[in-house]
Amino acid sequence: MLVWDKQAITQGQWWRIVTGNFTHTNTTHLAMNLIALWLITLIFRPSVRALWQQLLLLSLLIGIGLFWSDLDFYVGLSGTLHGLFASFALSEALQGRKSSWLLVVGVCGKVIWEQCFGASEATQALIEAPVAIQAHLLGLAGGLLFGFSTRIKAYLGSVGLFKI
Repeated sequence: MLVWDKQAITQGQWWRIVTGNFTHTNTTHLAMNLIALWLITLIFRPSVRALWQQLLLLSLLIGIGLFWSDLDFYVGLSGTLHGLFASFALSEALQGRKSSWLLVVGVCGKVIWEQCFGASEATQALIEAPVAIQAHLLGLAGGLLFGFSTRIKAYLGSVGLFKI
């Protein structure tokens, strides 16, 4: 009832667009995603509002974006996690934290690698399913967009053109 299922969504089960990101193949898959989410919050210390806002918006973006992929089913938070990581790292980098550029380059490099050579077989064995690299790409794109947009909003606010 919660898995991202292209056919079910086209038949009116719209909630699956978002809920597919919050379902997992097994407890290992869930644990990996929760640990990654914990690490993201530990590294970047986002506000609760920013975290939830981006978590939900990225999940929605990925859920919609997957319609243009070859996937029929999708579960897992990893696409959203890639987006959160990219967004927070880019936002920090644009604020002047030079070391965060390494994180931006790293997450971009990882996703490009996956698009060219596929996902880790070890990860696929752990989660007992193919890794949805399409979701990672969508999450990265959304995260970079959010990272840039937060800096643009901050700049416009500083010159009095946008109230934050």
